[in-house]
Amino acid sequence: MKAGAIRGGKAAQAAAAWRARVARLLRRIGAAIVLLLLAAGLALWWAARWTPDRAIYPTQGVTIDAGNGDVHWGSIKAAGAEFAYIAATDGSGGIDAKFARNLAEARDAGVQAGAIHRYSLCQLATDQAANFIRHVPRRADMLPAVVWLDYDDRCPDRPTRALLLSELATFLAQIEAHMGKQSLIAPGPAFESDYRVTGGIARTTWLRRDFFEPDYGAHPWAMWQANDYVRLSGAKGTVGWNVLRPQGEMQ
Repeated sequence: MKAGAIRGGKAAQAAAAWRARVARLLRRIGAAIVLLLLAAGLALWWAARWTPDRAIYPTQGVTIDAGNGDVHWGSIKAAGAEFAYIAATDGSGGIDAKFARNLAEARDAGVQAGAIHRYSLCQLATDQAANFIRHVPRRADMLPAVVWLDYDDRCPDRPTRALLLSELATFLAQIEAHMGKQSLIAPGPAFESDYRVTGGIARTTWLRRDFFEPDYGAHPWAMWQANDYVRLSGAKGTVGWNVLRPQGEMQ
């Protein structure tokens, strides 16, 4: 009887000790999760507000599209945006629903603006140029147009580099005749790696890399999209934040 009681007592003590260890482990895991959530929250807060040092890059601006909703351009200007690039056309038939409104309201707020065309590998250059010319006005006060070059899940085509460069040169010639000034090209890292566009098309480049200067392209960038996660009170969601190289010229 006594031996059984002793064994039972030891078993109860062991069970209690095991429960205590599990409880300590769970508390440590919970504390670690809380710390990770706090760190993630701080990182998101920082990312939403970070912009490059104005002492180094005094001229800064935004990228805006329809996803930003009804933009309050006075607030955008107050946030420090001296210029804006606004999504305009996409391929041979796409048009950003807010382009005309954003262009007019940016101008009214005193923010100089330019248009972005998203180039499609699946459509002819002449058809894309016609779409751009149809929707983007020729105005002396507009910034040079930007040709955004990136892969698109809607388009499986992967033309040869020679064909791409030929088509892109045709597109640029047509929209530049319309706008009266040369365009910029803005290849993403993967697109540039595959097609080496900056080495085949003699245009000013706009490169992209969050938080760190871009290290791709055949020659130095003139504009850098430094943070695609900036949140401003004047726009829904996030905007791209861009800087000019100090010695670069937009026009």
